[in-house]
Parts: sequence; C-alpha cells; structure tokens
Amino acid sequence: MFQRIGAAAYKNDLTNTIDLCEGLGNPQQKFKTIHIAGTNGKGSTSHALAAVFQEHGFKTGLYTSPHLVDFRERIRINGKCIPKQVVIDFVEKHQKLVESINLSFFEATVGMAFDYFANEQVDIAIIETGLGGRLDSTNIITPILSIITNISFDHMDMLGDTLVKIASEKAGIIKSKIPVVIGETQSEVEDVFLKKAEQTESEIIFADNNPNYFNTKIQSDLKGEFQQKNLRTVLQAIEILNQIGYKFSNFKIAQSLMNVKKNTGLKGRWEVISDKPFIVADTGHNEAGLRLSINELSEINYKKLYMVFGVVREKVTENLWSFLPKDAFYLFCKPSIPRGRDVESLYEEAILNGFQGNTSESVELAFKQALSLANNEDAIFIGGSTFIVADYFNFIESQNE
Repeated sequence: MFQRIGAAAYKNDLTNTIDLCEGLGNPQQKFKTIHIAGTNGKGSTSHALAAVFQEHGFKTGLYTSPHLVDFRERIRINGKCIPKQVVIDFVEKHQKLVESINLSFFEATVGMAFDYFANEQVDIAIIETGLGGRLDSTNIITPILSIITNISFDHMDMLGDTLVKIASEKAGIIKSKIPVVIGETQSEVEDVFLKKAEQTESEIIFADNNPNYFNTKIQSDLKGEFQQKNLRTVLQAIEILNQIGYKFSNFKIAQSLMNVKKNTGLKGRWEVISDKPFIVADTGHNEAGLRLSINELSEINYKKLYMVFGVVREKVTENLWSFLPKDAFYLFCKPSIPRGRDVESLYEEAILNGFQGNTSESVELAFKQALSLANNEDAIFIGGSTFIVADYFNFIESQNE
C-alpha cells in the first residue's frame, strides 16, 4: 500500500485497473467525469469544483487521496463519505476478483469508487489522480474536462528527475479532443502541455493567462494566498464547462466557494485550529508546497514559532533547510506509517544545518510539547508531511470521542 510503504507498492501499469473495471461492468463509463492532476493544489481544486457542482444541484461524486482520518474520506457523494456497509459489501462481493488480479490497495479503491458512483447514479464525478497521470489507476476514464494544476518536484523516484519528465507523466491525462485547463504557466514545461494538446487535438487554456483574474481576490473559505491559484483554475474550468453546455450562475459559484470545506469535507489545507496561540495544520509536503506554507506563515504576527515537523523517508530534505524558518523551535517527529523518516536522523540533519529543536516519539507528544511551550502570542505549525497532519487529526478525533 503506497500510503504506508511507498514506492514498493506503486504499479506503473493500467492493466489491473482495466481488468477490475471490466469485472465490475465498466462502471466508469456510466457517469461523466472531470480528471484533475498536478503536483500541488489538485486536492483543493477538486474539492472546490465539487462544491460548485453541488451548489447547482448536481449529484456530485468526489474521489481524492490520501485520507487523513477515515479511509472513506477518499470516496464521497455531495460531501458525504461512502457508507461503511457499502465498503464492506464491495469487499465481500468482489474479494475473489480482487485477489485473482492481485490488485494494489489504490487500484481496488479506484474500482470501489467507480462502482459506488455508478450505482448511485451521480451526475458528475471529480476524479483526482493519485500519483502522476499517464499510468495512474484513475486514467482509464474519458472525462469531459482535464485539469493540471502545476508541476514541481515530487515522487521523482517514480515520475522522473526533471520537471519535463514529471510534466510528461501528468500530461498523460490529456485525452483526444477533450479540453484541458493548466493552472499555472511554467516556462520549463509549457511546451510539454502544448505539444500533447496538439497531438490530441485538445483545446488548452492556461488559467493564469486569463485577464479576468489578474487583479481579482477570489473570496473563499480556502484560506492562504496560495489558494488563489487553485481558485483561478476552478473559475477557468467553469468558463470551459459553461461553453460545453453547463449553466453555472455567478451567485451560486460565489456561494459555493465560500463553503468548500463545509460542503465537501475538505481538511488539512491551511487549516487554522486556533488564534491564541495561532495554530495551523497544512498538508503541503514537497518543496513547492512547503514554500507556499512558509510564505503564508511569514504573513502571521507571532513572537515565537514552534514547528511540529516530520517527513517520509524518501523525501529529499537537503533543499528544505534553505527556506524553513531558522528562528523557529522544531519538535521533530515521525509519522505513524512505515514510510516515516527516522526522527533522529532528521533531527541530526537539522542541527547540522543550524536549526534548533528536539525530538518526540509521536506527533501527539510533539504537539503537546509545543502547546506547553507556546503562549497566546506564539504560533504552532503542524506539517512537513500529509501524514503528520493525519496523525494530528487522529489525535484530535480520539480526544473528542
């Protein structure tokens, strides 16, 4: 299971997913889809676009990954998680099929999502890729629109060690004559998308080139200046959807963007927990995502910053020390998955780079220590990895039970 063990669980082949969906009666062909890929922002973009469809009365499926607390977060309709009994029934009914194909966790989950959306007769499903695009298990759909948010370095051991190689993998979701929205114009990879769109005869639009959004602050409950890029991408997607027959009202669009979290259940994207002390959790986990988070932190007024921080073991950390705040006190911890980076080696690397802090055995203990050290004028940041944030929310959930 990739979420837990990493690259060893990754399968760069669509055969298993195709075989599974054929065994299920090809459910992915029974509803309309929008396909979303990208290094950062695809989760927020997926949720925001789902919120727009929901506000307009469409029965809206949403498939995302990974989950933070509950596996069922990955598969939702109108913001509600797939029922536990549906998960149980799917596994029991299709266990022999799953075992005969030797499916990965992600492949089986994709099949479950497609089956659920088809059985529930959704009007539209927003489908987020798990990893890459071209060989991602979700890439057996033929969407009405493709979206690629941006490209930066992540999962280089599987997607390639240059931005061009990574972009080529993401560009694999561009389908014949299906329009594609690119969220961010990046000179290094722009030609990759233009050439792919030319090959597939697909209309291609770069959202950040739309003059309608240059000087506009888009209001939303998705906080953080970095979300503006994702929201511009959503608005550009809506323009294309209006051209192909959807009629979204400006009033309902504005209303839906103010209620993305409430209506879709989105968690962990610049999620402000409290004001005194200021506590925020953010799932940005690669260099580009973390830079955005740190830039956002720099806009906050605080006396002392405490960082509850950890990463997965395949994460290249050498570049992080150049922009992580050196005046912060770090509570280094290991996410509770086998992929988690050993906390002692992370601490030693940080000390060598001039950082200060100490280690904790878990995210829970690191957070408790940060809370004991911080006063009302201070700030606590929880992040470095999606799974650090997941452990934090699991701890909070356990406290609320």
